[in-house]
Amino acid sequence: MRSALVRRSVLTASAVSLTLLATACGSDKADTTADAKPSAAAPATSAPAPAAKAKTAAELTPLLVTQADLPDHKVEDDAAAAAAAKGKPAETDKPECKPLVQFQSFQSVGAPAGTARVAATSKPQPAAEGATMEEKLDAAMKGLSVTRTSVALNSYDGKGAEEALAALKGAVTACAGGYTVAAEGDSTKIEKVVPGTPAAAGDEALAFAVVIDLKDGDKATWQLAAVRKGNTLATFTSMNLTGDAEQPKAIVDAQAKKLG
Repeated sequence: MRSALVRRSVLTASAVSLTLLATACGSDKADTTADAKPSAAAPATSAPAPAAKAKTAAELTPLLVTQADLPDHKVEDDAAAAAAAKGKPAETDKPECKPLVQFQSFQSVGAPAGTARVAATSKPQPAAEGATMEEKLDAAMKGLSVTRTSVALNSYDGKGAEEALAALKGAVTACAGGYTVAAEGDSTKIEKVVPGTPAAAGDEALAFAVVIDLKDGDKATWQLAAVRKGNTLATFTSMNLTGDAEQPKAIVDAQAKKLG
């Protein structure tokens, strides 16, 4: 693949995939007549709730999905995505699309105080007992076409998670017609951004897909999703090395359940 963005993401995924991605209380005026009774005191104004305090990476890690939560996937540490997140940020020709580029590049949207990651790769289905040689070969080929999902939990102070998700929602709408990503001296054309059906989980959620031009007539579709619970934002980036990624519904549902 010629694209630096795709190449970076493939390198992130390949270590796993090839071996099997936020009243004003008025007091009544006292009656001025002599026999008027004093008005009842206005209720004390409640002190404002303290701003939400972000969780650290160590506090987020136990909240990540595990192998026990996803028996049909291989769940493991996502050190490769963590390394990619520390790389030089990719750029885009449309500033309004920056949140999407950050999402695709495994970098945080906004400024979370803590981040924890894991990766979940779908397990290929073996050929049935007594399968013909052709069926076994077909199962082997399908075994190479697995979807890998990078899961990240990002925790923010205050309303940071709400603001990050709002930025993503705005970018999905503003960038529906596509945009270009520049990274490592190369560029990638995102042909379009397609809204999806958000998970019925958390306080609010988002789902969408991006169609990537791989050049030479090849294309790929990545599935992306986010679920906010309080001041924690869970993000999901799904890709497939040999075709279009599957929607990570089981992973999103399991992770949302762990967030409460």
